[in-house]
Amino acid sequence: MRIDIVTLFPEFFTSPLQTSLLGKAIANQIAEVYLTNPRDFTTDKHHRVDDEPYGGGVGMLMKPDPIFAAVESLPILPKREIIYLTPQGKPMKQEMFKELANYDQLVLICGSYEGIDERVCEHLVTREVSLGDFVLTCGEIPALALINGVVRLRPGTVGKEDSLKFESFEDGLLDYPQYTRPPVFRGWEVPEVLRSGNHKLIAEWRKEQQILRTQQRRPDLL
Repeated sequence: MRIDIVTLFPEFFTSPLQTSLLGKAIANQIAEVYLTNPRDFTTDKHHRVDDEPYGGGVGMLMKPDPIFAAVESLPILPKREIIYLTPQGKPMKQEMFKELANYDQLVLICGSYEGIDERVCEHLVTREVSLGDFVLTCGEIPALALINGVVRLRPGTVGKEDSLKFESFEDGLLDYPQYTRPPVFRGWEVPEVLRSGNHKLIAEWRKEQQILRTQQRRPDLL
């Protein structure tokens, strides 16, 4: 999988793309990540990537020409999605990550200032994606979340791939409570059923806990 990030702040990704499982996946070429700065495609002497919005308003907008030029400079793989990270997009969900994990190429456009010229959305972007119903200072933060969520689903990223089948949202429910040693910590005990060795009872308990936890915390999922 090839991931192209169109960003005014490529240094934002330096550490996250080199650490933990994500860093290992990139090092093992499970995913290739490339950074492209729209500022490199400006034609004026000041290298401006933003301008005032027509009709007035607060703040500045990213201009369309550097973004188009940046994206058009990239290679085109067979199954490609051009994604703009914006609060107006479709919220990220596990099902979206599972779908995008099957793509050959993801082009992620990170907005800044008050957003980007609408012509980028109308004539270049194929999907708008949001991290949630809130506003951040830049699109780099949701872009990193999307990369993490997608790459971890690629074969070879997670050591025990069966673990991907037993986590939150995989069956429409939140994850069950989990415990490790010691069996008693400050007087709080690990549930007896988990220490019983009875796999059938453990599976039943975990399913019950998933349903209960989802009812309490995310009833909208039921």
